[in-house]
Amino acid sequence: MRKNVIAANWKMNTLPKEGVEIANKINHYLADKELPVNKKIVLGVPYTHLIKVVDTVDYTKIAVAAQNCSQFESGAYTGEVSAAMIKSCGAQYVIIGHSERRQYFGDTDEVISQKLSQAYKNALFPIFCCGETLRQREENVHFKVVENQLVSAFIRVDRFNFERTIIAYEPVWAIGTGVTATPEQAQEMHIFIRNVIAKIYGHDVADQTSILYGGSVNGANAKSLFECDDIDGGLVGGASLKPDEFIKIIESI
Repeated sequence: MRKNVIAANWKMNTLPKEGVEIANKINHYLADKELPVNKKIVLGVPYTHLIKVVDTVDYTKIAVAAQNCSQFESGAYTGEVSAAMIKSCGAQYVIIGHSERRQYFGDTDEVISQKLSQAYKNALFPIFCCGETLRQREENVHFKVVENQLVSAFIRVDRFNFERTIIAYEPVWAIGTGVTATPEQAQEMHIFIRNVIAKIYGHDVADQTSILYGGSVNGANAKSLFECDDIDGGLVGGASLKPDEFIKIIESI
């Protein structure tokens, strides 16, 4: 069954106490709600928050994600955090391949592939991000760019591991800009992504893969995006730091 997923990405925001307050408000909202079996809420928090947020939320309704992991298993890599460390904190998910990691920290396709391997090895569910820049869209190479990102990431990933993966399409030109892809633009790319997955793993796997939209999602535009056939939820940035706004997004699907 394809899951509807609303995932928060707090990025490098909030101190642990503030993060717990946000998590508490979302947890309180969901306390008396019966979530459908195909609906999942994930909070992507800074490393410093992982244990506290895991201890705060009802894990039957809310899962916790790290925003990145090291491509290395262990060793002399000062400042890095391994997938095993993340798992030991009680997190279930990890965001991999976000455009900010690609742009600012040099995460190449090969590095991202290695990070995926570490996530799978440690039984974490990856939320894999892909998307094009504004220039790439204007040059009409956006489909090729996204296809290359997907193929390079998953060409060596077997079906069992891929089925543990969530895809998040995040057009770089819409992240943190206030500009959102139209539902038509988003749906067009989502069905394209589903077709790429079908080429690698078959239509049955593609049909069961959750593909999220990310890029200035908020309470006002979420419903129109989530009504698209191939958009299964959202990876939410700035709006996820505002509990009332994030709850509106949860209610939109």
